[in-house]
Amino acid sequence: MISTLLSRMPGADGDRTPRLLYGADYNPEQWPRSVWQDDVRLMREAGVNLVSLGIFSWARLQPGADTWDFGWLDEVMDLLHEGGIGVDLATATASPPPWLTTAHPEVLPVTATGETLWPGARQHWRPTSPVFRRHALRLVRELAARYAGHPTLVAWHVNNELGCHNVYDYSDDAARAFRDWLRARYGTLEALNHAWATAFWSQHYTEWEQILPPRLAASHPNPTQQLDFKRFSSDALKDHLCAEREILREITPDVPVTTNFMVMGGTKGMNYPDWAAEIDFVSNDHYVHPGPQDRDELSFSANLTSGISGGRPWFLMEHSTSAVNWQPVNVAKRPGDLARDSLLHVAHGADAVCFFQWRQSAAGAEKYHSAMVPHAGEDSDLFRAVRDLGATLESLAPLAGSEREAAPVGILYDWQSWWASEQDSHPTSLLDYRQEALDWYSALLALGIRADLVTPHGDLHRHQVLIAPVLHVVPADLAKTLTRYTEQGGHLVTTYFSGIVDENDHVWLGGYPGALRDLLGIRIEEFGPLVAGDEVALDGPATGTLWTDRITVTAPDTEVLAHYRSGAYEGRPAVTRRTTGSGSATYVSTRLGTRGLTSLLPRLLDPAGVRSDLPTEARGLVETTVRRGSDARFRFLVNRTDDTVTVPGVTGDALLGTLAADGTLTLAPRAVAVVRQPLA
Repeated sequence: MISTLLSRMPGADGDRTPRLLYGADYNPEQWPRSVWQDDVRLMREAGVNLVSLGIFSWARLQPGADTWDFGWLDEVMDLLHEGGIGVDLATATASPPPWLTTAHPEVLPVTATGETLWPGARQHWRPTSPVFRRHALRLVRELAARYAGHPTLVAWHVNNELGCHNVYDYSDDAARAFRDWLRARYGTLEALNHAWATAFWSQHYTEWEQILPPRLAASHPNPTQQLDFKRFSSDALKDHLCAEREILREITPDVPVTTNFMVMGGTKGMNYPDWAAEIDFVSNDHYVHPGPQDRDELSFSANLTSGISGGRPWFLMEHSTSAVNWQPVNVAKRPGDLARDSLLHVAHGADAVCFFQWRQSAAGAEKYHSAMVPHAGEDSDLFRAVRDLGATLESLAPLAGSEREAAPVGILYDWQSWWASEQDSHPTSLLDYRQEALDWYSALLALGIRADLVTPHGDLHRHQVLIAPVLHVVPADLAKTLTRYTEQGGHLVTTYFSGIVDENDHVWLGGYPGALRDLLGIRIEEFGPLVAGDEVALDGPATGTLWTDRITVTAPDTEVLAHYRSGAYEGRPAVTRRTTGSGSATYVSTRLGTRGLTSLLPRLLDPAGVRSDLPTEARGLVETTVRRGSDARFRFLVNRTDDTVTVPGVTGDALLGTLAADGTLTLAPRAVAVVRQPLA
């Protein structure tokens, strides 16, 4: 838990000293010793109280197979301790050094086409390589033993962005490990042949050694083989995480362990909800992707990280002060963006705000990636913004340790459905699982309604409305859970291509939407995907794209909320709702986009009585979230616009922002306010 980390911070008084953590990845090995003292001075000036250290330092720490050099790291650790700055110490295993890959090229990953990924960048290692594992764990043990008692060590940082570049490895090591994983999952070849439907295309296996990863094939590889390889690849990385963690817990049982997830954009290879139980607190990296939903996506990712963390506080390990270096065009952030982006993560539960990196590199692949201290140095607008943010975070110390308060709406995000729904040989290759979920989230933001991103194993009953877009994979137990949810008063909303397959990617027979057919009270005989550029009209102003369904209503208590007004299914139902128990189950059969969903959602939320807690004039302009502590709730209000917005009727004490005596809150463009409201 973050509270354990806080209790270890230099100068902390157990858990009784609330504070938000602030800092960055620190890479002193890139700089001469003469810079180190200045770094600590500037960190103190900026309010930095925590740095992640040693992330890419393996080659410096171990210059040869039997040669170690910890002197420089000892010196940096001592300097940071003298400056009152805690260290999240990395295990440094993210990128193997040249001596290791030269002596053991068999640790290098192999692509699906048989190409070796050579050294020269980073993460050039196989998650299943026993040789790499042996050397990596030796390094972890040396680090843990050396720094176990160091007073500035507050947390361990396992590897770095596990799977960012090496999630899928198709080597012989991976093939052997994949077969072991399959034996553990299925037990017998008979069970595997059934799950993989190997009667199709003469793929029946008679020996385990015949099974390979889904390497480049003449046509579409077996879909369940593909899905299982995704599961296996995530598990292989998780296994490496656990192997490092076990050594750290053995030697330093009181030091919490984390690793940085990448809940952002299209990063989907790692099943983070499954990983979360393996670490002491969840950490995440996030970078803004410019576009029309850029800050909605930031909010979405931060919200999803909170859902993965179970609503408990988490650690923003990396984001950027300004431009990055790896997008086609790397746009600098505008004045105010640095603070707004950071505080939006805090609004969704982050108790630590950290950047990549502390000092902008003078050379190397990321020299044009922004940092807390830019190339221009401390006499710069960017460093002044960094310093101001440090002061802001210090003023928000009272909310440290508070958890996310459940929102009335939950959006179900399922890694299994994400993986399976976007595989090949499907009705359309244009489906974008994450974009569909983001559109629902953006529509709720436009209506001023709070929503939580949740995972299938969370407490779904905390939410009055549960939206499950493209819930493609529905095992029997999940179907029962959703049925109980509606019967007990919950209101489920799901969409096209949901309920179609079980956990083995086998179609639920009898008509779509398969496992959810009876719950929804509809039946679909055939999908109606749309080609790019085609659209269909629905009742009212909405238009649909991507997908349509030929729906037949099968239950008398299913009502039609909207019909198609054009296209192949003109006159047939497009949106339906069935009353079940004291709840309801709604089906949306086409992609409506943010605008169409904003128009439709009030009708879908009405049976649950869900309304915005913002005044009418602020809805769509302001995002609101709530964190709850032991004696107060902390309400965040974030200006989503480039104009000044006023929000009347706000109660409480402003920790951040301008709140008039009459309860009117004034938000400058892109500004964030935090209001503390005592619990009754």
